[in-house]
Amino acid sequence: MNERNLVELHRYQAERLGPRPALRYKRHGVWHDLTWEQYRAEVLAVAAALVECGIAPGDRVGLVAENSVEWLIADLAILAAGAVNVPPHAPLTARQIHFQLADTAINFLFVSNRVQLDKIRQIHAQLPPLRGLVVFEGAAHASLEGLSWEAFRQRGRRALPRVAAELARREAALGPDDLATILYTSGTTGNPKGVMLTHGNLLSNVCALRQRSGQQPSDVVLSWLPYTHIYARTVDHYSTLASGVLLCLAESADTLLTDLAEVQPTHMASVPRFYEKVLTRVADADPQVVRRRLRELFGPRIDWLSSGGAPLPYSVARTYAEAGVLVLQGYGLTETSPVISFNSKDAYKLETVGRPLPGVEVKIAADGEVLTRGPHVMKGYWKNPQATAEALRDGWFHTGDLGELDSDGFLKITGRKKELLVLSNGKKVVPTFIEGLLQADPCIDQALVCGEGRNFLTALIVPNWSNVRAALASERGAAASQDSIEETASPAVMELLQHRIQAALADLSSAEQVKKFLIVPQPFSVAADELTVSLKLRRNVILAKYARQIEELYR
Repeated sequence: MNERNLVELHRYQAERLGPRPALRYKRHGVWHDLTWEQYRAEVLAVAAALVECGIAPGDRVGLVAENSVEWLIADLAILAAGAVNVPPHAPLTARQIHFQLADTAINFLFVSNRVQLDKIRQIHAQLPPLRGLVVFEGAAHASLEGLSWEAFRQRGRRALPRVAAELARREAALGPDDLATILYTSGTTGNPKGVMLTHGNLLSNVCALRQRSGQQPSDVVLSWLPYTHIYARTVDHYSTLASGVLLCLAESADTLLTDLAEVQPTHMASVPRFYEKVLTRVADADPQVVRRRLRELFGPRIDWLSSGGAPLPYSVARTYAEAGVLVLQGYGLTETSPVISFNSKDAYKLETVGRPLPGVEVKIAADGEVLTRGPHVMKGYWKNPQATAEALRDGWFHTGDLGELDSDGFLKITGRKKELLVLSNGKKVVPTFIEGLLQADPCIDQALVCGEGRNFLTALIVPNWSNVRAALASERGAAASQDSIEETASPAVMELLQHRIQAALADLSSAEQVKKFLIVPQPFSVAADELTVSLKLRRNVILAKYARQIEELYR
């Protein structure tokens, strides 16, 4: 790859692959293809319309939308205009979206539909003046001036002959150090920080990923994780762009299993929670049945799957591997574009996050923190020099994660530096490690371990109620009644989960044992502000919400 920016990469692939399908997406129950030359033409039309609206190189453009073909086209069009994409996560509230759009002083905005448009209506008066607003589905809100997606594309097609030379000039002027996007961190505490990623950051990461993954032009990738998160944006969007691989967009998270059956991909990226839920779906007392169901679910063409965004429990990875469905774990952060390390089909250790990518350096600090440096590391935090200086020291990015490098160079993440719990007796425990063991049990959907400054650990447990019901029925030799599990503190459920917790943590030290627990009936969610957009626990929010009940556990 000799390209200097993502726009040049897209043009090169369109010229090279022309009539081959680049994107496959579903509308009204029917799959449609967009060829590489059509993809390029759509991007140029939207980029031309942006230039006509007065968007200049370096301007920030907001993109508030769910995954769609329009999202991908708009992203590349923003870059082709020399601008910077600012894409808040679609499920965020109007207040959260306002912070990101106002902080970056956007002057143009794409939104997907009426739901997102209503959020913008609430905050429109507090945003900088916009040069334009475009709605992918339907018309603009009565109180907002805007254009439909179709009208905007038509405007761009008419303008293209006038601005084609200007677009070519902007493409040529884009270098590796120029900003491509500003993505806001999950914000487990306080306001999120705007991570500045350049064309060079993203290109270096997809180039290194290609070397590690060995994707072939005949591969088919099914994509469903949100492009507003850098994981999917790099691993699905930009990596398939670099490889010339067909990218298929899942209709939604709810239709993913149907999409899998229809697309029959060779690869798919996901998060551990998805793989855990699939195991719950195919659960059976006979391991052979589980293996057969897994193979059938992912289809005959699957080569390997990737996992990121959170730790993948070893027991889950092992179950998939035994079924012949290899799940390769990787590791990274928004600030690192994001991939730092990744296993490969030819060299992997399931309990690790793989070796560092080519061109990526990793070392372990004296206190166990994982440090990295290389072309994948962000330019800095938007308008936040203090946070930038704290994260980037002596050329190394400080990840905040604790880890180990084994003798073969494989990286293992052992916890978060800031989330290390210190008990009243001075013992230190890593809650994420314990939570991973707990969540590997089929009766436990989610877990949060607490005990900072206390003399023992407690946990908040979200049960997998269908599996709890099945386990109770199995133990009693008869169907457990619905009423018996509706009461979260019923003795039968408490006893069952107590045994499960003890079994999951049987090999840990006494300091790492969960002595008491509280049942939380509903899963932690992004909507309730309990999870970040990348599905990490917002510990401070959850602990504050259940502070009284947790205090009761220690009395």
